[in-house]
Amino acid sequence: MENSGKTSVTASDKMKERMERLKKLHDARNQARVSNQKEVIAENNMKKLPANWEARKRKTEWLLAEEAAKDKAATEGKDFDRVKMLGVSVSEAEMALRKKRKGDGSFSSYEAQTARQYERSINILPPCIRENYEARKRQEAEEGNANANDPLKHLNPRDTSSAVDNMVEHLQKQIEKKKNFSRRRTHNDDADIDYINEKNARFNQKLERFYGEHTVEIKKNLERGTAV
Repeated sequence: MENSGKTSVTASDKMKERMERLKKLHDARNQARVSNQKEVIAENNMKKLPANWEARKRKTEWLLAEEAAKDKAATEGKDFDRVKMLGVSVSEAEMALRKKRKGDGSFSSYEAQTARQYERSINILPPCIRENYEARKRQEAEEGNANANDPLKHLNPRDTSSAVDNMVEHLQKQIEKKKNFSRRRTHNDDADIDYINEKNARFNQKLERFYGEHTVEIKKNLERGTAV
């Protein structure tokens, strides 16, 4: 009788333990289901947002942090620009300065392109020529103020022969540089003409590049007239 009682108690404990484990698994499954549903809803909401939402969010956070830093500096009576620059390394400051001077290099307008070309042309001049140029500008400004009513004041150039030679040399270098960037393809007179225009020629070149080695025998048969 005692053994049967112990057996029944043990079986009851095992059943209770199994039920508790089953309940834990059931709760874990419900929790995973709720979590998955929340993730699906969040993903659907993200899909409805604009494509640049993440970038706009980061920019907004940066602006809010910037405004908070400005308010803190103003409260403490400090110069915000000075405080901000204290956290910038020398390499980062030099890189930002170079980007500001050069810009991103992309085409924005003909005026900006001409201004960049002018700056490059000025920077390659020797210091002595630039100093003479600035002195001449000041002298001509003074003479222009004195002779403002003279209609022939611009007809007397003062450029030296060395300055003219320097300008011609610079223009020749520009011409040579543009030749290297020309995208115009040279025409081969000895090549077979199997196209009707340039677009068709490029298409035939692509076909030859991908399928040329597989169609050698077919081309030979067509040229010999033995193609079936």
